[in-house]
Amino acid sequence: MNAATKIHPTAAPRAMDLSRKLRWRSIFSRGMDGLVALMTLAALVPLVSVIYMVISKGAGNFRWSMLWQLPPAAGMDGGGFGNALVGTLLLVSIGALVSVPIGVLTAIFLTEYSLGSKSARIIRFCAKILSGLPSILAGVFIFGVLVATTHSFSVLAGGLALGILMLPIIILATEEALLRVPRFLREASLALGANRTQTVLHITLPAAASTIITGVMLAVARAAGETAPIIFTALFTSYWIGSLREPTASMAVLIYNFSSVPYDNLVNMAWTASFVLILIVLVTNIVSHVVANRSK
Repeated sequence: MNAATKIHPTAAPRAMDLSRKLRWRSIFSRGMDGLVALMTLAALVPLVSVIYMVISKGAGNFRWSMLWQLPPAAGMDGGGFGNALVGTLLLVSIGALVSVPIGVLTAIFLTEYSLGSKSARIIRFCAKILSGLPSILAGVFIFGVLVATTHSFSVLAGGLALGILMLPIIILATEEALLRVPRFLREASLALGANRTQTVLHITLPAAASTIITGVMLAVARAAGETAPIIFTALFTSYWIGSLREPTASMAVLIYNFSSVPYDNLVNMAWTASFVLILIVLVTNIVSHVVANRSK
């Protein structure tokens, strides 16, 4: 045997050790994959069970007349939650009108005019802190600033509270969407003579529109189900709203109020309102995906 074909005496043990390590790594990787799958299933169990309970107990009692009738008095049959549906739409709309322009403009400032600056880092940090803010604190803040000074609960106060909760979601989602736009699109626009504002309006924003719309819809979905800030700002009423400066009913507060009363009709109405609220959020997300896909 010549020198070229000789095998080092330690090569075989090293190969065996490497093979053993690779086998244990494969076993560990498969074990972690199984653990992740198991945890995912465990997380889906409460979600699926809640959706099943809402559909099974709420869909069967649904009547189309519920969408335009007022809540019944205690112990009475019939009625609906039309005022709560209108109140929820008004509250979310006001919140969106306040938060969407501010959030999008803030994200544009972070990505297009002050990327990497100290002010951008501070604003981004504040937005992340605000995204984890308990929703009740937004209600308490608006209560102290607006409700306590005007001595009146109102739709405007509730919409502002929801706007505070929606704002950080919109800022962070829009910033991420703008950062994903390829840099060469901006450079090509500037090379053709467009200024930075024209580039943002005609190139960057249209390219990121689908992701921005998705972020806005996520913020709307969160706001539609909030209860605590609405109790502190818009309160609740069993009648139709007559002014934006008056209290209003909302789906979330109606569900909270009716779910704990000793009247079967109101408890069933709370289940039905939960079913309708889930449908509203589902339809909103479907519409956002359709619009986003068409804008690509």
